[in-house]
Amino acid sequence: MSGKLRLAEGETARTACARAVLRVGVDEATGEVLSPAVLAQRIGWCADLVAGMVAALVGEHWNSVDVEVLAGGVDAGGRRLPSHAWMALRRLGWAVAPPGGVRVNDRVVRMAQEQAGRALRSVKWRAEVTAGVLATWPADPRKRTPAEWEHVRASIPGGQHLPSNVIKGRTRQAATFVKANGRLPVDVFELEGVPRIGRMLLLAACDRQQAIIERSDTDPARVLLRLQLPTRPDPRGYRDWTWVECPIRLPSTVPASAVLHLPTLRLTDGTVRADMAYTHVVPKARATGHSVALGVDWGLNTLLSAGALRLGKDGRITALGAGGQFRAAGVLAKQHRLRRQSERLHAKADQYARLLGGRPDEHLRVKHEVLVSEIRHVSARRANLNDALAWAAARWTVDQAIAARATVIYLEDLRSMEARGMGHSLNTRLSQQVRGKISDRMRHLAAETGIAVVTVPARNTSKHCPQCLTPLQHRKAPDRPTTPGWKWAICPNTGSCGWQGDRDHGAWRRIAARGLTHQAKTVIDKTTGAMVIRSVVDELEAGAVVTPSSNASRWDRSKTGPTRHKPPRPAPRRRRAPSPTRPHSRAGKRPEGHAPTDRKLPRAAHRHQSVNTISTPTAGHRPRGAALGAGFHLHAHATPPRWNTIPETQSDSGSLS
Repeated sequence: MSGKLRLAEGETARTACARAVLRVGVDEATGEVLSPAVLAQRIGWCADLVAGMVAALVGEHWNSVDVEVLAGGVDAGGRRLPSHAWMALRRLGWAVAPPGGVRVNDRVVRMAQEQAGRALRSVKWRAEVTAGVLATWPADPRKRTPAEWEHVRASIPGGQHLPSNVIKGRTRQAATFVKANGRLPVDVFELEGVPRIGRMLLLAACDRQQAIIERSDTDPARVLLRLQLPTRPDPRGYRDWTWVECPIRLPSTVPASAVLHLPTLRLTDGTVRADMAYTHVVPKARATGHSVALGVDWGLNTLLSAGALRLGKDGRITALGAGGQFRAAGVLAKQHRLRRQSERLHAKADQYARLLGGRPDEHLRVKHEVLVSEIRHVSARRANLNDALAWAAARWTVDQAIAARATVIYLEDLRSMEARGMGHSLNTRLSQQVRGKISDRMRHLAAETGIAVVTVPARNTSKHCPQCLTPLQHRKAPDRPTTPGWKWAICPNTGSCGWQGDRDHGAWRRIAARGLTHQAKTVIDKTTGAMVIRSVVDELEAGAVVTPSSNASRWDRSKTGPTRHKPPRPAPRRRRAPSPTRPHSRAGKRPEGHAPTDRKLPRAAHRHQSVNTISTPTAGHRPRGAALGAGFHLHAHATPPRWNTIPETQSDSGSLS
């Protein structure tokens, strides 16, 4: 489906992707209804033909010379290469053909060339980073000196703003190669080897002679995909290709006015999944001119802390409320238990591989295969849990911004954070947070409402007071002002400030204030397209202070002693007094007596669950209507946004409120 969107002032076109599943098909030639298994088989035959041509094309040009030619963007005649990968490969004369005796049309060859061209283009950046790391190999790969860090960043294009964990990851990869081979690799092509080719069909490289997508006139959620598929794994002629109709049900996140594009079909465990790309109109996010901003700070058990600040016309910055928190201690606990289980399984699998050592031992081989299968299962559980957590945290953050009428979300940049000196377990937990996924989902959801997401430097956001920039004193708790700790922050400037509060709440104030004062320094990263503030300017930072609100309480509400003990009052099984008489209505009311026993609890509620024992979500993130004991939502607690009116959103995740 093709078409152009009409854009008004302040609007922009945005291309997004939604997931769908192909469950049934109809062969137009015979009228046969294809079951999901048969449809997956026929699409798999076509995907295998494409994957074979992609493997041959990538293997032939997997070298630095050809990749440099393709990434250069200019052919031998000096003409600029097309943006489409398959057209660029044909301009360079990089042709490919199916195996002998197999007949495919030119559009199938296009899909193979498009997939191979994307893989070859994507390796260019990795080749530059690896070349810079190898050219400035440090004396000790485990720890570079400051001078060595300057040299390696200078040798990488754009290395000044490259996260240090990317350079460290490439260094560890090269160190592993040195340990196995006794020398440094020549380049990334020797370090990585030819990549694995996925089974997919990039229908975007085709025209109407291979695939057509049409939207229903009566129901915008219904789509009909027509494509040519082979009737046998080795089609000998064009008669072995027939048109197949595949009805698709679009998710509710796709607007009715969106322009649909041909999807990408992927085979996953016998199921055909379609990545439905569409373009729709959204408000345009701006980099500057913000007066209300939401600051977001990362934490460990308290995953996110956020709150809004307002920049007045007089330049004063004030807080809009006390902020909120997104706590997911139970979810993170299960995530780390799965990580430890995966580490143990990998250790066992490596031991079995060493014991095998190329020897034909059927008993050990079967055990090794069982462990490999279990590793894949645990990895899938970890991925599902991370995805659910990322969507929930991102949805909560964007809801907070919408409720506060903020036009920008300032997020501290912790891409290079590596915890050290806190113990093996805590270091790993801090370094393996799902910050990257949450940031990506946050940008995805914020773009739907025209809210900008900007990363700011994280330097001293938790160290200095948000009201006077004095270095804070950190204590264990508010009622223990002399016990060293990290959770509670106290400003030593008691004369003119005296601020104290949760460390994370002070951090989001500093982050939002820094973003508002530095918004003129916002730039767009060329590699990712994200908005970032690169550095902190001292003159602007001096004005990034939060002015206390004038209606603050004049009494000190800090604790002066232990909390009075309240005896627990167990909930009675039967009400002690009858309910007051009320007129009957359709809603009704539960009568006096014992709790109802006819209502069946959800399946997860019957398990022995504690704070650190939850169930992994098996479906998408569905916060609305989640029952007590259903697992994920029982242990993801969040401060609800203070809505004036609940807006209509096009995201695929609801609010946690």
